[in-house]
This record gives sequence, C-alpha cells and structure tokens, in this order.
Amino acid sequence: MHFIDLESRLVRIREKVDSRIATVLDHGQYILGPEVVELEETLADYVGVKHCVGVSSGTDSLLISLMALEVGTDDEVITVPYTWISTAEVISLVGAKPVFVDIDRRTWNMDPVLLEQAITERTKAIIPVGIYGQPPDMDPINEIAGRFGIPVIEDAAQSFGATYKGQKSCGLSMIGSTSFFPSKPLGGFGDAGAIFTDNDELAEKFRWIRVHGQARKHHHPVLGLNGRLDTIQAAAILAAFDVFPDEVGRRQKIANRYNTSFELLGEEKLTVPFILRDCTSVYAQYTILVNDRDELSSHLGSLGIPSVAYYSTPLYAQEVFNDLNFEKKNFPVTEEISKKCLSLPMSAYLAEEEQKKVTESICGYKRNLL
Repeated sequence: MHFIDLESRLVRIREKVDSRIATVLDHGQYILGPEVVELEETLADYVGVKHCVGVSSGTDSLLISLMALEVGTDDEVITVPYTWISTAEVISLVGAKPVFVDIDRRTWNMDPVLLEQAITERTKAIIPVGIYGQPPDMDPINEIAGRFGIPVIEDAAQSFGATYKGQKSCGLSMIGSTSFFPSKPLGGFGDAGAIFTDNDELAEKFRWIRVHGQARKHHHPVLGLNGRLDTIQAAAILAAFDVFPDEVGRRQKIANRYNTSFELLGEEKLTVPFILRDCTSVYAQYTILVNDRDELSSHLGSLGIPSVAYYSTPLYAQEVFNDLNFEKKNFPVTEEISKKCLSLPMSAYLAEEEQKKVTESICGYKRNLL
C-alpha cells in the first residue's frame, strides 16, 4: 500500500505528460518558455487573481514574496510553529525573526485570537499556513492585518485547490504562495511553485527577483535569485492540471469515507479533521489525533499500512531556532497536537479496499483496547 499513490496518477496522465514534454523538446525554449506563460495564465484564472508567477519551488515562492516586500534585518514575521520548516526558514534567510503564534485547537491552523497580541512595530508580514489542505480562517487574519497595515502571505503549499467562503486558496490575501512538490495535491515531477497576487507592482517584482533581480537584459534594479520555473516542469504540471479538479473531488470523497468509518469510535478515541463552515479542504494529508499515536503507527506498520507523524517536533523546538529562546509553554495547543497527530494513506487513487483495510485495522485496534 502506498502512503501517497503517485504511480496510479502517472498511469492516468502519462500520455499527456509525454506529449507536453515532447513539445518542449521540439521548440527548445527550456527557460521561461511558452508553457510557463500558459501555466501562469491557467492557474491565475483558476484561482481568480490577476497574476500568477511560476517559480522554482514552494520555498522560493515564500522567499521571493518576502524579498519583494523588502522584509529584512530587525524585522519580524508572524507565522505558526506547526508546519514544515520552510515557512520559518525563509524568514530567517532574509534576516528577519520568526514570531510564532499558537494554532487553533479545531483546525490546527493559525489562531486569529492570538494574532493581534503578537504584532509589534517590527512586524512586517504575517504568514498563515493552510495545514493538511484546509485554508486558514482568513477573514479575521486579514482584518487584523489590515488595521495595522501588514501584508499577509497565505502559505498554501498544502491547500491549493481548497476554498474559503467560495474563494480559492491562494487568492485570499495580498499574496498567495504554493508548491507543486510531487506529493502535493497538484504535484509536479520535481520541485516547482507559484506566487499569486492582484497587485501589479508586486507581480513585477516577483518576476524580477526570480531572474536575479533583472528587469530587462543586463539591468538589475533589485537583488534576486535563480528562482525560475523550468519549462519542462510547467508542461508536466499543465498535464496534471487537466485532471486536478477531478482529483480534488476524489480526495474529498475518500476523506468522507474515513470520517464515516471513524465516527462510531467517538472523539475520545480518535479525532477526525475539522473543516470550517463554508470551507473545503483538498486533504493534502488525512490526519487524525489519537492519544496512542506511536503505538497505533507501529501497529499499522506491522500490517503493511504506512502512516506518518508530521510536525511531531514543532518549529520552536528545532535546534536551528534555539537562539530565539522560544518556550513551549507558550504553545499548548501545538504541544498537544504534535504528540497526537497521525496522517493516514491519502491520494486521489487510494482504492476503496485499501482504505477499508486502514479503517478496519484502526477501529479493531481501538476497540481491543477497551
């Protein structure tokens, strides 16, 4: 059983991928070729914003966003400690300080109630994260940020394709950032990412920064990096996008089957993902909370069922941030969730009989503990 079934997906789209890549090989425009422009236009239309800028990875999409906002030394950027390290890593890379606020107990995303008290005169950006595929509660986050004049970067590496009150993830704030890493809902065939905005000036700076700060040939008004999206990667993602809406629907059906199978256990034994009203998730991961996470994971492994405890070491506990002197007592929800979280097999191609093996194994294990 695969934790994420990329093989079945490739079988479905292989002919389109091969055709798209062959076209690139024929025209030979490997750097910022026509497929990059086509993908940017396609995704901007899908999200409902003016601009999409393809870049080399999800990490670089965040880094370029911060560089375009001129975040730097002595600045602070607020984010969450329950996420992949790249969200905080890029803050430190531009010379700023990551400031963590705890997560909401139900959604496991940024708790807007705690956001305002973390803002100081040095706060230059806020990066909420759409963990496991559900966008953050963006209305209160945007309202607070707006009162202080602070830009918001939605880290939608896991939530691209999800919706918040009818709007697509990546179009919920000044800047949206996503990743097309192979395991993501819209996965490419290597590293790739994109930045979204309605702001013309920012979009122009994103495009400069991704090519070493170059506005036109041999003219560099800002510092940049080599952050371009390769044409072959864009071509492959275009092929994948053809089936992406269908895959989102499949993921949601699989999540609903998980929920139905687990509901009789009761929340004291197993907590399923909570989705905000008027929102959807793309279920980049299907993650449960259990008190005996390590024991259950070991039991599943003995049956040939893969599972992963993502973010079991929160960012404030990572050695690289020791000098910032974060105290775990300030993050009680993250402490709790990080000890209980367990992600189960999830992809658009998880077979119903495989899923049944997962749910029956977990339910049987839990009932035997009585």
